[in-house]
Amino acid sequence: MRFGRTALGTALLLCLSTVVGCAGTTTDAGGTPAAQTGSCGPATAKLDRADVTPLDEKATPALPVTVDSADGEKVTVTDVSRILPVNLYGSIAEIVFSLGLGDRVVGRDTSTTFPAAANLPLVTPGGHDLSAEGILRLNPTVVVTDRSIGPAEVLAQLRRSGIPVVFVDDKQTLPAISGHIRAIAAALGVQASGEKLVQRVEGEIASAKSGAPKAAKKPRVAFLYVRGTAGVFLLAGKDAGSDAMIEAIGAEDAGTAIGITKFKPLTSEGLINAAPDVLLVMTEGLHSVGGVDGLLKLPGVAQTPAGAARRVVDMDDGILLSFGARTGQAVQALARAVHSCG
Repeated sequence: MRFGRTALGTALLLCLSTVVGCAGTTTDAGGTPAAQTGSCGPATAKLDRADVTPLDEKATPALPVTVDSADGEKVTVTDVSRILPVNLYGSIAEIVFSLGLGDRVVGRDTSTTFPAAANLPLVTPGGHDLSAEGILRLNPTVVVTDRSIGPAEVLAQLRRSGIPVVFVDDKQTLPAISGHIRAIAAALGVQASGEKLVQRVEGEIASAKSGAPKAAKKPRVAFLYVRGTAGVFLLAGKDAGSDAMIEAIGAEDAGTAIGITKFKPLTSEGLINAAPDVLLVMTEGLHSVGGVDGLLKLPGVAQTPAGAARRVVDMDDGILLSFGARTGQAVQALARAVHSCG
């Protein structure tokens, strides 16, 4: 997953100019249940449910609606029979499906990988750039997006063709999720359903945070953004998004602890100073460097407590930093994986 106009996107431009489980439902990097490995080695944190869960009550959209798009425009939506939700993280599609409108979705972005949407036509064939031709071929009646994806000219072209394009705020944080849900629900004419989904998601997040073990000494977790094919290796810190997930599970963010803001290029000195007990990575990123063995060859990794113990967790790219409707479940899965080793 690429991170466009975000802290990570900025860090990537500058560079270019997983937690461990030994019980529960975590598995090691090879797919073997961690409980069977007999050690606190590599693990994959997984949600209890692979797919999104729509609201019990299916709402009928009340249209037309005129909403304030996050790009400063007022947009009128008259038809939501063919919805195209697209952004860099897959979070917009996740929210639309959770609102119970998944049967109206006509396409998906690369980061939307949950089972209910996996077979939809892809409108980002080049990775994360939108294809105007591909979108127009799907004949959407409304596009819901944010500034994390582009090119901007494609979205402008869609508006010129008469398709309502609604932007939502692209801030990826725990507190921002409720606002995203409300904005998307309003644009699709299901405001009441939006409030129900907000209550559910906020409840799940609160429950996951309160249920995380309160260790006497918080495990120190470092999130590494790695893309071996592109030669991109970053250490995350405050306001990177990963720090919010790490803190939510009752752990300490290693990058924040040594004064890193957002993302910095990975160096031996920086990572050794961070001294993480656990390394957290995205699944595709881990694969791109050749798994745990490849990760241990990166600067400073093997010299950390986490590296010495092979305490690495990976989590699906479309879940870890999505900040969508399944965030509470993601927090729960990470908490279970981090704290299962005691």
